Amino acid sequence: MLREEILKEHSKAQCNKIVAWVGDNQARFDQLFKLFTGNEYRVVQRAAWPISYCVIAHPNFIKKHWKQLINNLNKPNVHNAVKRNTLRFLEEVEIPEKYHGQLMDYCFTYVNTPTEPIAVKCFAMTVLSNLAKIYPDILPELKITIENLKPYASAGLMSRASKILKQIK
Repeated sequence: MLREEILKEHSKAQCNKIVAWVGDNQARFDQLFKLFTGNEYRVVQRAAWPISYCVIAHPNFIKKHWKQLINNLNKPNVHNAVKRNTLRFLEEVEIPEKYHGQLMDYCFTYVNTPTEPIAVKCFAMTVLSNLAKIYPDILPELKITIENLKPYASAGLMSRASKILKQIK
């Protein structure tokens, strides 16, 4: 049933319908998460959007899924929607310490990869900025990484970069 709803259409209304269906129900979230981390390209892509809203509304939903979530970011050919929506909610939730290093590596890679979509780069920079509050040693690398983007950055990327650079200084 959930899979069919996800495949029905890709729209904000459908996303909201799925988020409402999950509500505050961990078991329903777990069903959605299973589809999100599955191997069906289109299902994974479309499950990503409601996943982010569910976790932002209920951060405790992701607690038992951290390892799988982080490993999901390292899958070969992971869809941009997975990266974008995962990083979107990682901006807003407390990340367990044991995943900080791995996540920092992924985020620096995303920001430094020229072909990575702008939204992925923006969310990755914010996750890194948040982690820099715990690990100030990464600030010089983050600053250099952001400075290196400037000559090629879009307006949206520059806006996010400027805000982060202001926080760093």
